[in-house]
Amino acid sequence: MQMIRTLFLYLCLVSLLACNNSDREKAQEQFRERQRTIQERAGNTPPATPEQQQPQPAPQPVPDANKPKPASTAGDKVVAIKDGDTIELLRNGETIKVRLYGVDAPEKNQAFGQRSKQFTSDLAFGKFVRLIEHNKDRYGRTVGTIILPDGRSLNEEIIKEGFAWHYKDYSKDVKLANLETDARRFKRGLWSDPKAVAPWDFRKNERELAALKKEKKEAATQNAPLPAGATTRKVYLCNSSGSAVYHFTQNCSVLKRCKTNMLTVTQAQAIREHGRRPDKTCSPN
Repeated sequence: MQMIRTLFLYLCLVSLLACNNSDREKAQEQFRERQRTIQERAGNTPPATPEQQQPQPAPQPVPDANKPKPASTAGDKVVAIKDGDTIELLRNGETIKVRLYGVDAPEKNQAFGQRSKQFTSDLAFGKFVRLIEHNKDRYGRTVGTIILPDGRSLNEEIIKEGFAWHYKDYSKDVKLANLETDARRFKRGLWSDPKAVAPWDFRKNERELAALKKEKKEAATQNAPLPAGATTRKVYLCNSSGSAVYHFTQNCSVLKRCKTNMLTVTQAQAIREHGRRPDKTCSPN
């Protein structure tokens, strides 16, 4: 009896294992059938089973189409830096003087004038840039925006780093105004000086000082004593603002170097109207 019971249990276990194997084979067949159906519908190779899948390489980054690209090297070459806001370009064998639109840099003899010029030179000299023309100024210069080879605006960079003012009298550019505000806040460049003088104020002061000097000189010459016979004696002078003397003879070697026209006046006129003094090189004494 015990043997029969043991045999019965063994047969049940074998049947159970057989059923499990059958179910497993049936499940695998169903999985393969589903994959074939997907392949027929999509027309593609069936996906690999988990056992067949292999590690795939990491996807390569897709270039961002919206990312700005550097400007091309085509353009005009910067051949001279006059000061922080004025440069010269070479185009077709001719030079073009360009004043940066919306920018007013310190004058050369003003605080930060040389540093402003050097900043512009570091960014632009010898490079090929693109000029966006705005208009002409009263001196015949082209007023424009300079685009550097990397796509940045030279006009914006010089104001951003605090080496120039936004020239509000001639520009309503909001971005340039905001860049100056930031430069002031962070005390960049010339804004480190709490007493920085705007270039237009500096130029006005220089003009007023020059006019005052001229007035003083004219007043002094009007009251200058005259030598005997000065109202009738003829003298000669070079009609140049750089000349400060008059000559007693036309053959004076100094007068022969005059590059403008020669004037013949009385000694009194040379002294009081032209503010000249006698030339010692060819003095009759």
